[in-house]
Amino acid sequence: MFTGIVEETGTVNSISRGGSSLVLGIECSFAEALEDGESVAVNGVCLTVTKKTKTSFCADVTPETFRRTSLNELAEGSSVNLERAMKADGRFGGHIVSGHVDGTGMLTDFVREENAVNIFVCVSRELGHYIIEKGSVTVDGISLTVAHVEHGSESCVFSVAVIPHTWENTVLCKKNKGSVVNIECDVIGKYVEHFLNGDDAEKNVLSEMMSSFKSFH
Repeated sequence: MFTGIVEETGTVNSISRGGSSLVLGIECSFAEALEDGESVAVNGVCLTVTKKTKTSFCADVTPETFRRTSLNELAEGSSVNLERAMKADGRFGGHIVSGHVDGTGMLTDFVREENAVNIFVCVSRELGHYIIEKGSVTVDGISLTVAHVEHGSESCVFSVAVIPHTWENTVLCKKNKGSVVNIECDVIGKYVEHFLNGDDAEKNVLSEMMSSFKSFH
């Protein structure tokens, strides 16, 4: 599990391409501390470390991930957002992020407003269904708060306000209009919808969970 708080930006130093798969080599400062089999979020995509050196690590991108994310657009020299999996005793700084990307969106505009950069993202109607104002969304692995949403018949456009620290320390500052980004919607909302649309047994489980939550608070 991740939190959407980017640890650092790394650099793609090698790419081995299959028909619809990749093996990525990524330089970063914490490569030597990684273990084989460890999870690292790369632009929001949970990948598994297959081998490492003192300065870089390698990870496989399967055809499913290749098709569903923007990793297929990476090139040698590309910068990527990196986050190691959260430790059990770590601080929860963002929101619950699984690293299982739901799909991609396109950056449509950047609007500066005092100390913020308002970024506008267009996603499919299916993804937009899970985007709510003041809710959480992950854009290229960054935990952000949805500022505004406009739902259309075929697509959805939402905006997020990016503070200077996030702008300067993630790959967002290197993006342009038309850039493709990975989107992970709030996992809690997806589970709640699944239970509400499920059978009576699942609805009873959800009711019990909500009752326990109320009792806890």
